[in-house]
Formats: sequence, C-alpha cells, structure tokens
Amino acid sequence: MTNGLSKENMTSHPLTFFFREGKKMYRTVLASLFSIIILFFSSCENDISKIALDVDYATLPVESSKNVRMILSDSAHVKIILTTPLLDVYNAPNNPYFELKEGMEVNFYNDSMRAYSKVTANYAIRYPNTGITEAKGNVVVINEKGEQLNTEHLTWDEKKQIIYTDEFVKITTADEIIYGTGLEANQEFSHYKIKNIKGTINVKDEQNTRP
Repeated sequence: MTNGLSKENMTSHPLTFFFREGKKMYRTVLASLFSIIILFFSSCENDISKIALDVDYATLPVESSKNVRMILSDSAHVKIILTTPLLDVYNAPNNPYFELKEGMEVNFYNDSMRAYSKVTANYAIRYPNTGITEAKGNVVVINEKGEQLNTEHLTWDEKKQIIYTDEFVKITTADEIIYGTGLEANQEFSHYKIKNIKGTINVKDEQNTRP
C-alpha cells in the first residue's frame, strides 16, 4: 500500500510533497488573508461613513484668507479699514460670520482720509448681517486726542455706530486715569460714559509725588 507517493517518487523528488503541501498551505493562508482584508476594509468603510456623518460642516470655514484688508465706505468715501493676518469665513445658517483668530486692527477715517481713531485686539468675530463685531483679548481703543481705552471685551455696533462693554475698563487721558466697569461710547471714542467708576488717578498729582 502506498500513502499517495511511492518511495521512488519521494526519493527522486524529495521536495514534491513539501511544495504540494506548501501550495495547499499557501492557498489556505491567502484565503484567510483575503477574508481578513475584506473585513478590514468593510470595517474601515463603516468607520469612514460614521466619521462623515459625525462631521458638522457648518463649524468648518468655507474660506480662509491671509493678510486681509477690508474697506467699508459710505458715499464713495472710505470710512473704515480693517486689517487682519487671518480671516476665516463661516457660512452658518441664517447667521454667517467672520472669525479673526489672529487679531485685528480697525482704523476710522474722515472725509480727508485722515485716521482719527484706532481699535486693536487679539481676537475678533464679526457678523455682517447684524453689523456686530466682538473684540476680545487686550482690546485697545485710541481716539483723535490720544485718549486710550483698555479692556478685555468690546462690542462694536456698526449700525448704531457705538462701542460698549460690561467688563473692566481703564481710560487714560492727558490728565487722569479712570478705572471702572461698563462703558458706552460712540465708535470714534470721542464721547464716552463709564457706567460704574471705581477710581480716578490724577496724572499730574502722581507725577508731582514721585521722588
């Protein structure tokens, strides 16, 4: 009796059995690998579908621009120039907005194109439909007289042409430094009112008391 290969065949072809069994094992391994690959890609496809469904595209910017210069004019006269290193545009339903993550500088101009007021901040967000801009982080406003407002959060209403905040404010003039909370002013910052004055320092008196 033979077990499939004669002694002669095994002697003359000593590797025949190995390769036959090897081919069988190779086919088995390939079949297993193929099944694993199918399962892997099927799993990946499901994961990708899940990721795609979980993404809220309304939270992603539809456009990003660097070194932006926005000009707002009235009757062919430039009134405001806003510059920012980075501008992201979001097309949120019913309320699109611009995000200025790297800060902004806003200059106000008269009809002679002379800047009379400036606003800077570390961050800002602008809603063009409502004309509201919120500035946050080291917000500084300087008016034509050189008076300076410092605060951490300031809202600018373009339609009403006012700026306001409910947070801590510091106003520095040629004569005094005023501290308080809450402020409302025209956008030129030429007229302002502090809601709750906390203290006032006379600049000249302080200079006179210095050694």
